[in-house]
Amino acid sequence: MKGSRALLTQNRYMTPRSYPNPTTSRQRGFTLLELTVVLLVVVLGFSVIGLNLSSGNDSTKIKSASRDIVSALRYARGQALMTRKETTVAINLSGNSYKVTDRDKQYTIPDAIDLTVVTAQTELTEEGTANIRFFPDGSSTGGKVKLGLGSIEWKININWLTGQIELENE
Repeated sequence: MKGSRALLTQNRYMTPRSYPNPTTSRQRGFTLLELTVVLLVVVLGFSVIGLNLSSGNDSTKIKSASRDIVSALRYARGQALMTRKETTVAINLSGNSYKVTDRDKQYTIPDAIDLTVVTAQTELTEEGTANIRFFPDGSSTGGKVKLGLGSIEWKININWLTGQIELENE
């Protein structure tokens, strides 16, 4: 008998004594409580990330609007230089919008953004529109455009002599 038992264990057959005992062995895996805690931590992490992203929304809106206006102003200056004709960016303060001469599209700025324009007195109209005019030599009427949303403020400076446009965050 001893020889046959040895033969069975060498062939890797399981004997009745080698079966795992369910009462003494510890089962492997996660409990429902552990899984719940991990899921709770993951959900809290994602909610913190979501709050951080949504708080940057106002900053993103005003930065995007400022860059769009700068782009329109630079386009108008480039058109004035290329076509040798005056080009104007008309900023409608009551409607929070602007339009470039020779373009049909009117661009809008979100209503939550406060818009202020400082320009030459001759470039203000009764309808609440302020014009920034660029001349064929690259110069302009000059001025400043301020965009504000809460405590965030962006300022666009237009140099009257060179027509240079600068964007700065305040």
